[in-house]
Amino acid sequence: QVQLVESGGGLVQPGGSLRLSCAASGSIVNIYAMGWYRQAPGKQRELVAAISSGGSRNYADSVKGRFTISRDNAKKTVYLQMNSLKPEDTGVYYCNADLWVVGGYRGDYWGQGTQVTVSS
Repeated sequence: QVQLVESGGGLVQPGGSLRLSCAASGSIVNIYAMGWYRQAPGKQRELVAAISSGGSRNYADSVKGRFTISRDNAKKTVYLQMNSLKPEDTGVYYCNADLWVVGGYRGDYWGQGTQVTVSS
């Protein structure tokens, strides 16, 4: 069974920092793109940042210059370093990965989500 497990969310004051981690485990043959999405109350889930297997990155305009996505392929882990956090960054953050798994299936997998709350 394939799993994506996130960690690192929490409550932080405006201007603070958090680092999210997401580790993939299970019968994985290869990991392609990985990314982070977030969903604020009453809003649709949106892409925050993504990183390809080759290391190419893209970011939502709202987080450029503040967030950094990275990955450790040996650990099958993707990270999101979030600096200068704003109240509007509040939401549930979901890890996403494009995986090729044992048995020949390739598709999108999601973590369970981790809450990030930015508030004074």
